[in-house]
Amino acid sequence: MRETLHLSPEVEHALYTQAPVVALESTVISHGLPYPANVETALAMEAAIRETGAVPATIAVIGGQIRVGLSVDQVEYLAQTPDVRKCSRRDFPIVVGLGQNGATTVAGTMIIAAKAGIRVFATGGIGGVHRGHPFDVSADLLELGRTPVAVVCSGAKSILDLPLTLEVLETQGVPVIGYGTDTLPAFYSRSSGLPIDVRVDTPQDAARIVLAMLELALGQGVLITVPVPSEAALADQVAETAIQQATDEATQHGIQGKAVTPFILARVTELTEGESRRANSALLIHNAQVAGLIAKAMIAIAAR
Repeated sequence: MRETLHLSPEVEHALYTQAPVVALESTVISHGLPYPANVETALAMEAAIRETGAVPATIAVIGGQIRVGLSVDQVEYLAQTPDVRKCSRRDFPIVVGLGQNGATTVAGTMIIAAKAGIRVFATGGIGGVHRGHPFDVSADLLELGRTPVAVVCSGAKSILDLPLTLEVLETQGVPVIGYGTDTLPAFYSRSSGLPIDVRVDTPQDAARIVLAMLELALGQGVLITVPVPSEAALADQVAETAIQQATDEATQHGIQGKAVTPFILARVTELTEGESRRANSALLIHNAQVAGLIAKAMIAIAAR
């Protein structure tokens, strides 16, 4: 599939010279944040990766072409273009075949990153099991069980059922690593109180786990969870109260499927007077930085 990917010159050169590369999703640009915050955050994530010495590779589908590494103009285009399809595994044949635009989800980004040879990916929060709907399981969890990429995030979005999400990850054989934490982060908040499989405190230790995952070739990915920066975190009760109200409103309005998460996230932003959005942007940028450090450590360790 490599020949069907369109790598930017910067990303292609980095991969050829075995420099550290970090994949980034594009759903945050098209669906996650409003304009211009979406562009500002996407470019800030790329800048945070470059500051570590790694190369960012934002992934999207533009006009049916899978792009690995976007220009600023392409980021702007995605940010302001309506009707960009959320692109997971099932969507690639549609957007590529029909020449459409697609913003890659966590699952979609993992697939393309792995095909391109990129093994570290930074995002905000993964999908999971929806509250009150235990059979509504995000494709992100299944992809983590079958695609060997390290996903650096702040846990699953806290609007989800976190205990059930961990159960699915366990079933899929996905190690859940706490980066500087003994518990699973709760996206807007620093801790859910739920256990993780192991704690690491350095990029080097995280890199060793990822390299072992690749060498063992068992097929699954690794989830590396990083708490939101303390200065941007929401108090646990503030976040939970807003999430519960937004979830109840989604049910009352009959909102289902793909529309649930965007509705709840937008409503939580309103209920917290923008604090949740500030936390979201802060954790996205911080996760990108951590991912850059891990990718750089992987290259250094592998070269020994």
